[in-house]
Amino acid sequence: MNKPELLNWLQDEYQQWEELLNQIGPERMEQPGVSGYWSMKDIIAHLTGWQQPRVNACIQAARRGESEPLPPWPAHLQTDDEINAWIYDANHGRSLGEVLEESRQVFQQLLDVVADLPEDVRIEQVHQGARVYYLVWLGGQRFQPGEFFDHFRDDHETEVRAWLRRVNNQ
Repeated sequence: MNKPELLNWLQDEYQQWEELLNQIGPERMEQPGVSGYWSMKDIIAHLTGWQQPRVNACIQAARRGESEPLPPWPAHLQTDDEINAWIYDANHGRSLGEVLEESRQVFQQLLDVVADLPEDVRIEQVHQGARVYYLVWLGGQRFQPGEFFDHFRDDHETEVRAWLRRVNNQ
């Protein structure tokens, strides 16, 4: 895979994501119970909360030859559950519009970061079962630019689609 193909793949994934959000609709985005007590808005904030500091910022730092930047959450938070709780608390009170706008901005940042990569950047496809993941290699480090979508598919999509079926049948 080359850089233009990766950009096309990311844009296709984003289009599918936006189609799902349209199916849910703004009137249901803040309804709890999608994943535990989380709403769809909470899931969007969660995915965005990991994307910016762990993918976008790290790729940018690697391009500049800098070390990995510090994440926005407090340094004493070490486990994913602790970090997820912090992201939830930091975003739960925000408006749906703010959360969606930030998510869209972070995705656009990702496209800009990938577009700025060298033309000869090494992009690897990794097959795990029926899933394909894409890795970008910079200076001996690997990054997963599709982490937002991969994480959603691996850990949240089944619950979201089951919830959506339930609310559509009510």
